[in-house]
Amino acid sequence: MPENFVIIIPQFNDWEALNLLIKKINADLNASILENTTLFIVDDCSSKDRTQPFAGFGGKEIKVLRLYRNLGHQKAIAIGLSYVAEHMATDKVIVMDADGEDAPADINLLAERSLQEPGKIIFAERNKRTENLLFRSFYVIYKMLFKLLTGKVITFGNFSLVPQNRLQNLVRVSEIWNNYPGGIIKSRIPYDSVLTNRAKRLAGESKMNFVSLVLHGLSAISVLVDTTAVRILIFSIFMSGVAIAFIIFIIFLKLIGNATPGWASTLGSTLMILMLQSFLISLFLVFMVLQYRSQQHFIPAVHYRDFVEKVDTFS
Repeated sequence: MPENFVIIIPQFNDWEALNLLIKKINADLNASILENTTLFIVDDCSSKDRTQPFAGFGGKEIKVLRLYRNLGHQKAIAIGLSYVAEHMATDKVIVMDADGEDAPADINLLAERSLQEPGKIIFAERNKRTENLLFRSFYVIYKMLFKLLTGKVITFGNFSLVPQNRLQNLVRVSEIWNNYPGGIIKSRIPYDSVLTNRAKRLAGESKMNFVSLVLHGLSAISVLVDTTAVRILIFSIFMSGVAIAFIIFIIFLKLIGNATPGWASTLGSTLMILMLQSFLISLFLVFMVLQYRSQQHFIPAVHYRDFVEKVDTFS
């Protein structure tokens, strides 16, 4: 029997791009996949109403889930996954953006890899990006910081395929409420990736400004905050060791009479203060993380209903 697909597309005021995306899905998706596909649009409480009817869809149907309030891209994805897991029968779930930068033709590649790796979530790994040089430069810095602070490598975003046998596990991962790819890395659910090229936005302008990009990067790192806190503590201990070595060297210079009057005591006390401050801040961060781990967390599969206003179906 052919597999059933659900494509989850979160959107906020991107109706024009969404309509163009539906047309590209019709044109680029393999016929065997398209005819068994449902489009599931998560409307993140758009402030602009849809002025045009949806473009004709060659699959089963289009469903639109409307949220009571704007929650942001990551939370909209978590709610969409949770609703599908509870209410819709599906074999594969695709998560993609509404702006067209996730090329529908790449869904075919994700589906092919999923047949080879049936128990894994499959991500679209970016081989070539179309953003400007400044964005690409900051993205490289973000990947380096992510690896440095978490010990993990992240080369993908939201565009992914979730098999049915992993969907129920995924919607009980509290971290996807904050950051979808970071939550999957933290959950240890097995995943793989395929190389793809990022497409260009179909219409309108991106709502992701510099501040939003920084917050998105920090949210990904925060998902692995326990590992990050321990790494910062280890780094702090290492730098404290370096500071102590400098202090001993300064004392040695003072004892042999090669230190300028006042210089040794000033530099030594400054290093001591910085060492104590960094160590105490790092230790405080570790205890905060341990306290956080003892608290009850937000589970998308349990709590998502509080944000769902209604679900409309368009055939």
